[in-house]
Amino acid sequence: MPNELVKGYERFRKGYFLQNRDRLLTLAQGQSPRIALVSCCDSRVDPTVVFDTSPGELFVVRNVANLVPPCEDGGFFHGTSAALEFAVTGLNVSDIVVLGHAQCGGIAALMDKQPNTENQSFIDHWMSLAAPAREAALAGDAQNRYQACEHSAIELSLQNLMTFPFIKSRVDQGTLSIHGWYYDLAQSTLSRFESSEKGFVSLTDN
Repeated sequence: MPNELVKGYERFRKGYFLQNRDRLLTLAQGQSPRIALVSCCDSRVDPTVVFDTSPGELFVVRNVANLVPPCEDGGFFHGTSAALEFAVTGLNVSDIVVLGHAQCGGIAALMDKQPNTENQSFIDHWMSLAAPAREAALAGDAQNRYQACEHSAIELSLQNLMTFPFIKSRVDQGTLSIHGWYYDLAQSTLSRFESSEKGFVSLTDN
């Protein structure tokens, strides 16, 4: 049994829970987050820590490499799609953020994959969603092709978000906004994808 989790829970019960009891009791009646965030499941990138948020403020969807699959009804990639559907049509979030990050293991696995090899693992199959990002990174002249692929994967996920009718209709109506952000762990910098700039621009003060 992971005793460190049990000990952490005890600290939570005696500390955070008691200090925030009213807030947590309110949340027990239901949630109404304004922001849905698609993040990597990397243990080093916890959105609630990075953005200093409290329970109930973010609806977080985590998967390998923070990928959004395209809208489809006959394949295998429905976990993230179902969460997004609930966030948009059930919770009526006003913003969706795709949060990529530096040193992403999923992107590294995609970039290091040998050509003409079959997708034999769950990771290989999932990361095949980002194959166009890999191709773009390899075709470009970026010095750091891993980062280029991380950036391109965010752009691809933004494009895929717009293939969902329930997202596109709300974006077109102006009731929903989508964003692509990139977090650098080592530098603690945050940047956003800006289509007019055809790249990422800083969101943080240097």
